[in-house]
Amino acid sequence: MLEQQADVVVEGAEALLDMAKNFTNVAGKRDKIKEIEHRGDNIVHTIADELNKTFVTPIDHDDMSKLTSRMDDILDYIEAASHRMWSYEIKTVPPDMIKLAEVILSSAKEVNHAVKDLRHFKNRDEIFKHCIEVNRLENMGDDITHGAVAGLFKKYDVVDIIKLKEIYEYLEEATDKCEDAADVIKDIFVKNS
Repeated sequence: MLEQQADVVVEGAEALLDMAKNFTNVAGKRDKIKEIEHRGDNIVHTIADELNKTFVTPIDHDDMSKLTSRMDDILDYIEAASHRMWSYEIKTVPPDMIKLAEVILSSAKEVNHAVKDLRHFKNRDEIFKHCIEVNRLENMGDDITHGAVAGLFKKYDVVDIIKLKEIYEYLEEATDKCEDAADVIKDIFVKNS
């Protein structure tokens, strides 16, 4: 189920990047992301139900719950950003916003690989490689966001600055949540190896 959730996170990140790159039918793309986020929520609820019924799990209950929660957070911020792109009626997506969506997708894929590697605790180097890459991507996301927000003041009016700045913050928070998930994965590996 954790692997299913990781797949849904990647699907949400792919849909976000599609929305950012091909900024047409914004309402439809926002609805698709919302539907993906709801599927993620359903997996979270299923995992919680199963954890409550299962006495012995391959990974500690609390760690599974934390990882599930962190992956859910990624989808929540992706959905929040896409909703604001639609509701704030932005006309075009700035290039840095597309770059940030690419970073989110790359981070989500790394989290996905690391989650799937948890099945085989012998893949220590692979798990850590994915987690380190998520950390690098999160730093890249910070740099993109800082530069993009500073650049807003040179190109946009006050209302657009407020709208775009908030969207950037949600996108950057999605990269932070990817890093949080990677940190939980590292902790799980250390406890179980």
